[in-house]
Amino acid sequence: MTLTYRETWTLVHGMIFGVIFLLGFTGGLEALYSLRPQLLTVAGVRDRVTRLRIWVVAMAVAAWGTVITGTWIVYPWYRDKAPESAKSILVADPATEMWHSFGMEWKEHVAWFSPILATVVAFIVVYYGVRIVKHEGARKAAMVLFVLAFVLAAIAGGLGALITKTSPVL
Repeated sequence: MTLTYRETWTLVHGMIFGVIFLLGFTGGLEALYSLRPQLLTVAGVRDRVTRLRIWVVAMAVAAWGTVITGTWIVYPWYRDKAPESAKSILVADPATEMWHSFGMEWKEHVAWFSPILATVVAFIVVYYGVRIVKHEGARKAAMVLFVLAFVLAAIAGGLGALITKTSPVL
């Protein structure tokens, strides 16, 4: 089995960066949730927060990698003016036109909030460090923002999978 250049970049965009973010989300959320003072001993806090810092920064990098490769590498191929391009195929059929009008609009605009929110979470965790255990408001805000980043990315990833299934970038 061989992959074309475009298939390779589509794989990097969705199945590497995207999946790293989406699958890693549960670990990051659990790590944030487990920083409740009643669940921790003093000795384990610093190690947990250090791992959490690395985790959320890696998650933010994966989210940025997903939108950057999607926007500047894969998306121009999708929007190609050729009649055999993915967009042309979707728009030509009234049954699949909504995949472009809703699905790609979501991916073009709303999906960008996911790495922005993931970066905010990384900033909160890095800024507060071990103090995040005592700052319940900051910890809860980070969890809410992280869940929102995940939901936006999951919707974009699902739409991307459906669009690619309907009309792949070749």
